[in-house]
Amino acid sequence: MNLLLLQSSQINGTEATVTGRQLEHLNSVHQIDEGASVRVGQVNGLMGNGLIKSINTERAVLDINLDTPAPAPIPLKLIMAMPRPKMLRRCLQSISSLGVKEIYLINSKRVEKSFWQTPFLSDEAIQNELILGLEQSRDTILPKFYLRKLFKPFVEDELGDLIKNTKALVAHPSGTNNCPINIQKPTTLVVGPEGGFIPYEIEKLKEVGVEAVTIGPRILRVESAVPALISRLFPG
Repeated sequence: MNLLLLQSSQINGTEATVTGRQLEHLNSVHQIDEGASVRVGQVNGLMGNGLIKSINTERAVLDINLDTPAPAPIPLKLIMAMPRPKMLRRCLQSISSLGVKEIYLINSKRVEKSFWQTPFLSDEAIQNELILGLEQSRDTILPKFYLRKLFKPFVEDELGDLIKNTKALVAHPSGTNNCPINIQKPTTLVVGPEGGFIPYEIEKLKEVGVEAVTIGPRILRVESAVPALISRLFPG
């Protein structure tokens, strides 16, 4: 936890109260004592510093000063086929830490129906994973997250508007062109399940203006492919 990210409910003026997971981390990992300074931020707000006024096993109380804006997001809309639920958690943390602020989770022929029943898709569970990513990278702006469980209606009715004024790419092992490097423009990136989208799905994406690109013939896990693609498109 490189940033203690606070909800508005934890803040009262210039004072903040910390309990639960964050308190346990302060006590067991950072081993913080009274008088210590920690980096803090408010969800969807500013960052700054916090001074520990008191801390025990029940709560920590901090004096906080928030005066620094969050780092700039990368100009990327990420559309990702639903991965295995346990992998989803790692993917969301990684995506959030990389500065993506708009995430769509969609269906695909190769996505098992049971994946959509996972409790990891609850609003609270999704937000928890995104916050863990923000804490890792010292960011405060929570990504917007959308579920789209029907592939064809999403592509035919919604995707065309989403990709307007962006460079639209779908990562596919047999893509025609290599994935661009350091693209420096608003981009929409579509990533399929392990094994990629089926040919029908690739054709539907191409019909609305999405270009199939590749980073090589190797079939990567989604949790590996997404950071690899993002770091190639926006290396820093």
